[in-house]
Amino acid sequence: MSVLPLIAELLESGGRHILLTSGTVSSAALVAEHLPQGATHQYAPVDVRPAIDRFLSHWRPDIALFVESEIWPNMLLMARSAGVPLILVNGRMSARAFQRWRRLPKMAAALLECYAVCLAQDVGTAERLSALGACRVQVSGNLKADAHPLPADPAKLFELSKAIDGRPVLLAASTHPGEHETILPSHDILKRTFPRLLTIVAPRHPKRGEEVAMLCGKRAVARRALNQLPEESTAVYVADTLGELGLLYRVAPFAFVGGSLVPHGGQNPLEPARLHCPVLAGPHTHNFAQAYDAILAAQGCGRVHSVGEIVQISHDLLSHPDRAKAMGEAAACAATSLGGAVARTIATVEQLLSHAGT
Repeated sequence: MSVLPLIAELLESGGRHILLTSGTVSSAALVAEHLPQGATHQYAPVDVRPAIDRFLSHWRPDIALFVESEIWPNMLLMARSAGVPLILVNGRMSARAFQRWRRLPKMAAALLECYAVCLAQDVGTAERLSALGACRVQVSGNLKADAHPLPADPAKLFELSKAIDGRPVLLAASTHPGEHETILPSHDILKRTFPRLLTIVAPRHPKRGEEVAMLCGKRAVARRALNQLPEESTAVYVADTLGELGLLYRVAPFAFVGGSLVPHGGQNPLEPARLHCPVLAGPHTHNFAQAYDAILAAQGCGRVHSVGEIVQISHDLLSHPDRAKAMGEAAACAATSLGGAVARTIATVEQLLSHAGT
């Protein structure tokens, strides 16, 4: 989703064709709904030499863009040998990944030298890539900051809003294992003050919906994957479907963004922020460090470490909708301020294409 605005911009010049590859069925289904005309989706080839050779011989790319942390040895080495200019766009390398690559310095250098340019999301990634042997590294910002707001089906939005019927909502989005043990007790405490409270839990991987429902124990549960809507008696609504976060961020006054209470690194906070939905997050946000820092600073709060802190901030925002609205406006402004990565990436791609005479 983060590269769709980039694809659209590249296609505006006309006479171009873009191949987008991905490795999962769910990503292919998502891309099918949004890929612009002039772009084609294929599954990425297995990274073995015969498969890569057939892939390159068939598509004969003029330039290749690798996104975030996609470093496939055979694809990189064989594409460079075929004379294809390579760019790492929206590059991301965590401190943990950097330590792993440092154990293989020769391999890291040999692979990173394949890139004509590495466009990093942030200064930290740029420094790590340079230290590992990347030759030309620039900080371009995060493409996700330029992505369009997540969509929501109007009919489904009306249906869900009607089912919620004005109840106070606690949304925990893109949650990971180990976080529900904090979210569910927070629900129980908040329910003492807000008896009609509905907690919506959207697991990062929808297939975990049944597992999350089981963790709810005696709490009344409904599951979206089973085509259920929350009823007045529903305590926890498990939104175990794909591609509906845009819907959920529109019905909640704020959202806890998962992957942040456990050392995963945090899911994308720009998605709720662009929809004027205030962000709460745990301490582990290194995947989107710059975005989290900007959004939480603009909001003036939102960092949580425990049940008590989630309850405190949630209680305040549920009690004072005007504060939640102001925080949402601040989050949206912070998200907008982080934009510009698409334009900087386009400039680099066009320069390489010009040099290649393509």
